[in-house]
Amino acid sequence: MNVVIASSSIDGGIGCWDLQTGAEQLRYKTCASPPHGLTSVGCRFLACSQLRDPSATSGHLLYWSWSKPQAQVKSFPAEPIKPLIANSDGTYIVGGGSSGDIYIWEVATGRLLKKWHAHYRAITCLVFSEDDSLLISGSEDGCVRVWSLFMIFDDVRRQQVSHLYEYSFTEHTLRVTDIVIGYGGGNAIIVSASEDRTCKVWSLSKGRLLRNVVFPSIIDAIAIDPGEHVFYAGSRDGKIYIAALNAESSPSDNYGLHIIGSLTDQSKPVTCLAYSAEGNLLLSGSEDGMIRVWDVKTQNITRMFRHSKGPVNNIVIVRLPYPLGRAESKSQPSSRKHELSLPPPLEKYANSSDEDMDNKAIVMLPDTIDLPSYLSSQLINDHIKQLQQQGSLAVAEMEAKRLKADCQRSKEMFQQLRKVYDNLQEFCVNELLDEQTMEGSKGN
Repeated sequence: MNVVIASSSIDGGIGCWDLQTGAEQLRYKTCASPPHGLTSVGCRFLACSQLRDPSATSGHLLYWSWSKPQAQVKSFPAEPIKPLIANSDGTYIVGGGSSGDIYIWEVATGRLLKKWHAHYRAITCLVFSEDDSLLISGSEDGCVRVWSLFMIFDDVRRQQVSHLYEYSFTEHTLRVTDIVIGYGGGNAIIVSASEDRTCKVWSLSKGRLLRNVVFPSIIDAIAIDPGEHVFYAGSRDGKIYIAALNAESSPSDNYGLHIIGSLTDQSKPVTCLAYSAEGNLLLSGSEDGMIRVWDVKTQNITRMFRHSKGPVNNIVIVRLPYPLGRAESKSQPSSRKHELSLPPPLEKYANSSDEDMDNKAIVMLPDTIDLPSYLSSQLINDHIKQLQQQGSLAVAEMEAKRLKADCQRSKEMFQQLRKVYDNLQEFCVNELLDEQTMEGSKGN
């Protein structure tokens, strides 16, 4: 079943509805989340950052199982965390701090794997690429940056480069409010929104700006159509603008360049958007506390959900393999048991003298020469096992890929050297035989 999860910046809890039937499932209590602070962790449980006082110097993170209305695990990071996301498998959680730092925690153990200073001001939004290899961050400093997790977890390469990010897009002049990414991994497009009233479309493969769209009002939320023909931009004037991603469009009397239409039902600011590919539904949350479900083909509202209290600032669509709440039956004992086994709280500080380089999650191979090491397959397997014993499967997989690539290069270089050696040996033998033949002919 597909469920709609929505939260508010006011302590009104988290609402949960069945997207197909509209029936309310559960209402999770005690939640005051910042924008982009609500996420589903591998569809196993909910996680949310809490920031009741914007000027506070501390915050906390909460975990909810699907079947319990009360938060069951509470974590206290080193600083207030605003945006919070999890990778598709739910193996690690990434949070953006008020200081501009980004944190990566391992879910199974709660360990802080990595922390680095990503922006000059507070992080406002985070998003993973489709294959989870790239992390894109936006900040109050107006900058959008692309981070490769292979670089972040490779401590040798980190010491060799002047900066960690793959790209740094600085064309926004004010705070970044939202970021979405399309399909295609490293060939995907990124769309970012800002308080400067623009949305910018970026190419990941080329690392440059493809399109700049200027809107009549500030855009706080964006969503991409799965076909990537258009994107939707929720604005503070209450409208959801429709902008072309690829096709050229001429300016109209009502909108600017590339804006081809709008959806509107009220005058309150639109605060968040989510797109459900099943049924081509666009969900919008607004300051009036309503979640509207739009049929994008007819541009009509098909259903509305009301949050219990305050403006809606987060919407997440989650596909669950089992029902919730009253629909949960005794035929799902394994699912219920799985839900109750929530992971431990997240670590506050890394046990490392260098707070920006915590190496305890990675076992690095000795790097004594510039050429790739000549490693046997057994040695590589031993190192992979060491990585897996550290408890971080995601890190182990990334390191395993690097080791396999090094092994392949080593084999290729060995074959080349072997060929050179064979040729040299053949040359020396031939020279020696020729010399002996000449001496023999002289003796005769």
